[in-house]
Amino acid sequence: MQNHKDFLLLPEDKWLESADMQVHYMKWQNKKPPIIGLHGLASSAQWYNRLAGYLQDFSLIAPDQRGHGKSYQATTGYDWATLSKDIVNLLDHESLNNIPLIGHSWGGHVASNISALFPSRVSHLIMVDGGFQDGHLLPNPSWETFKSRFSPRDVSGKRTQFIERMQYQLRECWDTDLEETVLSMVYEDDAQEIKDILHPDNHAQILRTMWETPPSVTLPEVTCPTLIVAAGPQPDRANTEFARLREIMVSAAESIIPNCEVIWIADTIHDIGYHKPALLASIIEEFIRNN
Repeated sequence: MQNHKDFLLLPEDKWLESADMQVHYMKWQNKKPPIIGLHGLASSAQWYNRLAGYLQDFSLIAPDQRGHGKSYQATTGYDWATLSKDIVNLLDHESLNNIPLIGHSWGGHVASNISALFPSRVSHLIMVDGGFQDGHLLPNPSWETFKSRFSPRDVSGKRTQFIERMQYQLRECWDTDLEETVLSMVYEDDAQEIKDILHPDNHAQILRTMWETPPSVTLPEVTCPTLIVAAGPQPDRANTEFARLREIMVSAAESIIPNCEVIWIADTIHDIGYHKPALLASIIEEFIRNN
């Protein structure tokens, strides 16, 4: 396994404060043009720790999105328009315009909506194993089925149990740097039980938004060059219903985005940025250079 620690950069913690929102973000300074990275559901800006060190052409900026990480635990505002405006406010704060935007998992959905709603702000859209998950393409689609598939993950137990579970789930790529990353997504309650920082009520609001305004509505409005980087199934998941559904959803997304390219990374996990950050960085930068 590659020693990713050799490539880790120390980010700067920054804050954007407004009357109703406080956004924490991380900024990896290497004096290159900026690129924005949006994390997935119940994740955090630290998801990008490894990827930031492998980017050669860009300096990464990654926020904790509304209700996540160190950002304000807002009880509302989990619709696409408000989530998009949060990021546009960050772009304004950093005086950024027409820049590449990466979104992992649910972050890909947020990123595609930003690209559709604020086309002048995004030069390239990169959706990393996300942005294409459409509950209406499930067999016998219904809100209840969709909600159950994307229900909050199990983070129960004490800190040691949580770390052991994460270490097993991420065994192909685990190192001590990932311990800090996964801990940035949770907290210990008064009984020292681990809980997701993303409150269940806010998680439910996000799922409702994903269901009511799916990719089939948003993606046709995206006009910038778009790359979908999809995680090819590992051998134990090949030819499963899960793998086939993902192929259907990726193909559906590709067919409705006006300017879209798809790259499948074979034999990897959903968290490609943990497992194959060097390859992911090179794919992203080559796509931007060629478009």
